[in-house]
Amino acid sequence: MEFLGFLQSIRTPVGDFLMALITHLGEELLFMAVGLIFLWCIDKKRGYYILFAGFTGTVLTQFLKITFRIPRPWVLDPNFSIVEEARLEATGYSFPSGHTQSATTLYGGIARSERRHKWIFWSSIAAVVLVAFSRMYLGVHTLLDVGVALAIGAVLVFVLYPLMMKEHKTPWVMYATLGVILLVTLGNLLYVELFRFPADIDPENFESAVSNAWKMLGVVIGMCILYPVESNLIKYDVHAVWWVQIIKLVGGLIPVVLIKSLLKAPINALFGDSVGNCVRYLIIVLFAGLVWPLTFRFWKKLGERR
Repeated sequence: MEFLGFLQSIRTPVGDFLMALITHLGEELLFMAVGLIFLWCIDKKRGYYILFAGFTGTVLTQFLKITFRIPRPWVLDPNFSIVEEARLEATGYSFPSGHTQSATTLYGGIARSERRHKWIFWSSIAAVVLVAFSRMYLGVHTLLDVGVALAIGAVLVFVLYPLMMKEHKTPWVMYATLGVILLVTLGNLLYVELFRFPADIDPENFESAVSNAWKMLGVVIGMCILYPVESNLIKYDVHAVWWVQIIKLVGGLIPVVLIKSLLKAPINALFGDSVGNCVRYLIIVLFAGLVWPLTFRFWKKLGERR
């Protein structure tokens, strides 16, 4: 808390604005968008790598949050104040930092797999550092929260990279990786649903943990379906002329966002909140990885004709 107190003492309106802007680089929607850019337009292997690292990191982070149940800094110290613009996204328990973990697996994954362009490598490293710093500057995470999240993300970035890069030569490695991620995700779900947590657990934070556990189950089940079907049947090509890439990206992201937001109420009404979250995220993954890529050959041929 002493370090956060120091950062609080040097805050300025300009710094508050910049850090509130930078911290968005670690949010779920941006992670999904960048991951899909790789999956659809740049390199499928790197797309799988980045998404797998991020999903696994999210499961581990949520497990630690509900296990240790460490309150946010302003709860630990009522005299401490945060930058108010950051309060809306600062949900759930504090330890470890979800934004930092997401940024580390996303931009760290890009840096780890980028060998040709040094500016991309260093920009990605800078993004990780800035997001981590922004969470402390804004007052929503402690140094411990950020440090552990960085460690989780870094381990996943380095452990998963060689596995993902060999997936064409040794497909069983990918299936084994998927199996491990699925077991971890199921274990986390059973933990939050069956473990007898203390009676004084914060209801809002607990609800957040349960919701995220079901969402991640939907995502991982989707990936377990997506990879074998796409790699054996669809086998889409990511390459196309620049304007076709824009069509692919925008045309795919809009439905993903609509499914994520507009279908929440009807799906949850049909299945209930928990299973509904699982189903909704499963639909997102299957649309993004199987349904939308079926259109890529059409777009590519359209680009070649012109």
